[in-house]
Amino acid sequence: MILILRPEPGALATLAAARERGLEALAFPLFAVRPLVWEPAPRDAVDALLLGSANALRHGGPQIAAYRGLPAYCVGETTAQAAREAGMEVAATGHGGLQNLLGVLQPGHHRLLRLAGRERTTLDVPEDVTIFTREVYASEALPTPPALIEALADPVLALFHSGEAAARFAQVCDEAAIPRSRIRLAAIGPRVAARAGEGWAQVRSAARPDDAALLALAQQMCQDTGPRTATATTRT
Repeated sequence: MILILRPEPGALATLAAARERGLEALAFPLFAVRPLVWEPAPRDAVDALLLGSANALRHGGPQIAAYRGLPAYCVGETTAQAAREAGMEVAATGHGGLQNLLGVLQPGHHRLLRLAGRERTTLDVPEDVTIFTREVYASEALPTPPALIEALADPVLALFHSGEAAARFAQVCDEAAIPRSRIRLAAIGPRVAARAGEGWAQVRSAARPDDAALLALAQQMCQDTGPRTATATTRT
């Protein structure tokens, strides 16, 4: 059984994609994404945007329109598509997190506006680059669904799209006295996987930081333990 733990609307999107692959899955969003009040940076002080999640564009509000036409460095293809829809020019799409994007900045892109969540990865910023950070959204923990605890009675494969989800899932398992040793994890990247801690049956990271790569990994991990096919469902 695959457990999808990301917030909506992503949980339903991943669930639908899992169904298309014939994977047995349940969705239990552990967080809800909420917009934050934020003060935009002046457009003329910014050369380009740095985007670690499409949530920054979904929840950034009308202030986002001030940056239409600017180049955007995006963590993955989902974020890049959201940037295009917001009227930005995608300068590069990452394949290993935001840190790698700082190594492929185009000439003249030295002042970056990072539209970020309240919880975010710390970056090692090159000396010639300045990053202005604005927190535009936050992930708020939801009550643990009783059905999730029921699902954890059997061996499962948990999918992590964020470090917050990894840390929260570890907390849920520990509080419910669920042995980590019978749960396998698939994360969208190594830093996300690290937030879950130690003691799991298996931990693997996707080849790219996007939903399609994570589901491909999940399918491979399921095949490693035998074929599993069923209709995917959602639980809240």
